Amino acid sequence: MQVGVSTATFFGKEVTEDTLDIIKGMGVDVCEVFLTTFSEYTPQFSDLLKSRLESLSVHSIHTLTNQFEPQLTNRVERTREDALDIFRQVLSSASNLGAKYYTFHGGAILKVSQKNINFAHLGPKMNELCNIAGEYGIELCQENVHWAVYQKPGFLANILDYAPNLKSCLDIKQAMQSGYDYRDYLAEMSSTLKTVHICDYDSSGLKPIGEGSFDFRELVSRLRDVGYDGPMIIELYSGDYEDYEQVRRSVEYINNIIKN
Repeated sequence: MQVGVSTATFFGKEVTEDTLDIIKGMGVDVCEVFLTTFSEYTPQFSDLLKSRLESLSVHSIHTLTNQFEPQLTNRVERTREDALDIFRQVLSSASNLGAKYYTFHGGAILKVSQKNINFAHLGPKMNELCNIAGEYGIELCQENVHWAVYQKPGFLANILDYAPNLKSCLDIKQAMQSGYDYRDYLAEMSSTLKTVHICDYDSSGLKPIGEGSFDFRELVSRLRDVGYDGPMIIELYSGDYEDYEQVRRSVEYINNIIKN
């Protein structure tokens, strides 16, 4: 297990390509690349990022998901096809960067009626997305997100009946924001788990790691219990820390737990 940093940590403070040098400067070897807008989905932009990676490896990619992801399972075929064109472009960029995983939010829950998920409709669409991602050597990882389809435990178990190749991403802050225990998500993710997003928090809100009350020693122990040996990727929101030294100390804090 190793510590990674998501470029999303610097969203709003730095342009994406400049975050790579910041991450490398913290002694980190692996990252998740957060592509923030349509111009960053292009081959030219992935070539730019690739030229600046050097020793840094890309574990996974993520997108500003409301731009197109909710339409990937839309019932209107023309709408869905346009979203699929963007999806393929992102997958091509991910492959170019050497990523193996795509962190996926999927549909947003905007209406009360959407809380009752039609798995018979959604499941085959998700299976097709997994197959398309596989064409690029990428595995689709459904993330638990408090405002999206995987709001609560149970979703993954149901969708896997239709999309058996779907993988998962655990986000502990999203679990907290959903009002469910991260352990319940982890229990059903188990062997499908490929990515973990971490930050700290307490009763006052989200924090850099080591500045809140979350028990990371227990998390590391539970991840090892399910056989997870991938990166723990630090994903902070830019408003939750004051300076990059706090991010660097977050890396150091988790490294000390993993090594001891």
